[in-house]
Amino acid sequence: MPAQVPDFWTATPEALAATLGCATGGLSTAEADHRLVRYGANVDAPDAAVTRLGAILRRILEPLSLILLVAALVSAVSGDWIGGAIIASILALSIGLDTVQEGHALRAAEALRRSVALKAEVRRDGVYTTIPVEDVVPGDLIRVRAGDIVPADALIVESNAFTAAEAALTGEPYPVEKRPGAIAAANPAEASNALFRGAVAQTGEAVALVAATGRATMFGAAAAALGAEPEASPFQRDLRAFGLVVARMTIALVVAVLAFRVAFGRPVLDSLLFAVALAVGLTPELLPMITTVTLSRGALRMAKRKVIVKRLAAIHDLGAMTILCTDKTGTLTAAEIALTQSLDGAGRDDPRAARLAAIAADLGGDRGSLDAALVGAAPGAAAGWRLTGRRAFDFARRSGSVRVDGPEGPLLIVKGAPEAVLALCMHRRAGDAQRPMTEAERAEALDRVRALAGDGLRSIAVASRTGSTGAAETDERDLVLEGFCAFADPPKATAAAAVARLAAAGVRVKILSGDDPVVVHRLAGLVGLAGETTLSGAEVAALSDEALAVRVRAVDAFGRLTPDQKVRVVRALKADGAVVGFLGDGINDAPALRQADIGLSVEGATGVAQAAADMILLAPDLEVVADGVAEGRRTFANVLKYVRMGASSNFGNMLSMAAASVALPFLPMLPTQILLNNLLYDLSEVGIPFDGVRPQASAQPQIWDMGRLVRFASVMGPLSSVFDLLTFALLLVVFGAAPETFRTAWFLESMATQILVIFVIRTNGRPWRDRPSAALAVSSLAALTVALALPFTPVGHWFGFTPPPGPVLLAMLAITVTYLVLAELVKPFALGGRAAPGRGPILPMSRRRSRLA
Repeated sequence: MPAQVPDFWTATPEALAATLGCATGGLSTAEADHRLVRYGANVDAPDAAVTRLGAILRRILEPLSLILLVAALVSAVSGDWIGGAIIASILALSIGLDTVQEGHALRAAEALRRSVALKAEVRRDGVYTTIPVEDVVPGDLIRVRAGDIVPADALIVESNAFTAAEAALTGEPYPVEKRPGAIAAANPAEASNALFRGAVAQTGEAVALVAATGRATMFGAAAAALGAEPEASPFQRDLRAFGLVVARMTIALVVAVLAFRVAFGRPVLDSLLFAVALAVGLTPELLPMITTVTLSRGALRMAKRKVIVKRLAAIHDLGAMTILCTDKTGTLTAAEIALTQSLDGAGRDDPRAARLAAIAADLGGDRGSLDAALVGAAPGAAAGWRLTGRRAFDFARRSGSVRVDGPEGPLLIVKGAPEAVLALCMHRRAGDAQRPMTEAERAEALDRVRALAGDGLRSIAVASRTGSTGAAETDERDLVLEGFCAFADPPKATAAAAVARLAAAGVRVKILSGDDPVVVHRLAGLVGLAGETTLSGAEVAALSDEALAVRVRAVDAFGRLTPDQKVRVVRALKADGAVVGFLGDGINDAPALRQADIGLSVEGATGVAQAAADMILLAPDLEVVADGVAEGRRTFANVLKYVRMGASSNFGNMLSMAAASVALPFLPMLPTQILLNNLLYDLSEVGIPFDGVRPQASAQPQIWDMGRLVRFASVMGPLSSVFDLLTFALLLVVFGAAPETFRTAWFLESMATQILVIFVIRTNGRPWRDRPSAALAVSSLAALTVALALPFTPVGHWFGFTPPPGPVLLAMLAITVTYLVLAELVKPFALGGRAAPGRGPILPMSRRRSRLA
């Protein structure tokens, strides 16, 4: 099992070696092989394999699928093989589409995953050798050089000008100085004597004793979150809740009809088949297929917008999102250090400090990110200068220097930590002149540095000495302060606009970062967030879960968070009723990505972050997220149209059939006619995924609202039943229709009202102003044409139809027109609001939507 050495950076190398049962000079090959067996390979637990069979079984166990499966089995056992085959075909098509599409998405996402390291340099049998990273074991002595990826968590034994980029682990964008020496800090972000798996060596070289590998590392702990069973998403919870509501209604109606018919002496087998047909008719059996096709089209459109969808339901969840938590580095910022200010000793803008620092960086720098930023800000600054001497950056002295010769003659340029450089300065630059520096001016300069830090800027001091020809170490005295260079990890140019766009769409953005709270506070202000209060990881740790749930309502910026603290913040937001998304690309983001309702990562992120995410953005930009939110809402709007249409038409028709089956001496429709009615109606709606959605429908977060769905069904369903009962009265009392004519006429009226009312209830505006898409119009009218023509063809006799006389057809037409007019008039009440002409479809706003939205 993995070695567990908590807070190993607080120990000395000797103490850590004693804990691990090894020496500090490396392992023998035999001992390493023994430890590899004992501790296991230096890898994370593999993702649980999802088999095709498992995916199919999961979908079959959904309530709606179970209803259809039982109905198909009962039909087949009762001898109605045609009805059973129709039901089974619908179920198989729906589940097959869903499974195939999700499989394609997972394979596409897998192609984007990244490896953290491939090879590692370890000391074995007294010599350094290169081995596969998975063979590194606790107790190994590793050597890491600039450009290497750290293969394990380790305690530094020796270092030489070593810095590491730990942005993927802690969120800190600047290279972190690493050197030997025990520390007492409990936070790994402050462990300056430790290396963490997945970090990237920037400069220098370090030798370190491996303390943990695989799942026992900080990286592995984050990856372990992927092995936990994910919670059901909001869409999955709501779809299951809807399925349970339908299941309860179905069982109640079927049992009542079957009991009444048997009690009145009707044939048991006919009653059973009729009850099964009612169950199928009441069940929105195409909901999985409509949902899958709609979500699949959404996934294709999102792919064009540079988003890979790993989990189809995540498209809806993105549209339902009310809060987006995002990491700072690489998402809101470019994770590229940039020079923002060049100041003289008095704090005035002056390019000289940056120009001299760029010369030093170009000719004698360590090629770290700060030096790269200096060279990039002043390209060509070193032209005409040549290097005559160099002292590499010394972490003990916290400075480095170069001796150069050029247009100003021999010159010593020193740059480094402001406190260290200021201590060497006796003068400061004042234009072209130099003037002595007083202690008061030195204190003012340090205050200026602290003020820059308060603005989230990191600064270095630049000093010089003319005529320098001796050794750099001895010449670094009596220096002239040239000024300061201030650096920042600036926000992306699109960040503020994207935050504003999300806010306008009802999505509140919060920053959850492992970086310094001061830096996070400044960034929050730059991108337009309410950053008056910034909570640090220490403050979060001091709060109970209940207290944290209260604090997170008003705080938009969090800094120096550990991975488990990010998870706590996400849980607190979810507990307050929010649908929470999380956007991150680092190892430390993986647990929060898995905990959130919708996890978002980016191409080029760590493999563990991509594995934890539901979607992967090929462009790491919040604008892409905003596009995805709008797409998710449009997708859900079309899914809801099918649910709303089924709630009105299916419920009303089945209510009518149930009443007629008890009151009439014959079946109002044969079981096969009910199944045909239901199949044609469902086929009429296959164009829904292609239907348009007005901007008003995607303006705010949307989610299922069972109360409003029940209200809609309880209004539109009985309205449909009233006209069905009117149809019964006309056919029996006025026309004296025989059973075959009765069934045919009602079939025609039922199909006409069900299909044509689609154009009425698909929008909360007037249907002649908010027109359907061509696909929906074609699918609906084609299904209606088939239904109306079928009784007049030889095929109609197979289903028990007979052509009705002309007066009956005219009566059915009059009933249909009257129903559509009343449906349009009653629609606003059913939807729970006044219809606004020309607007998009009303969607049910969640009563669970967070008040943070």
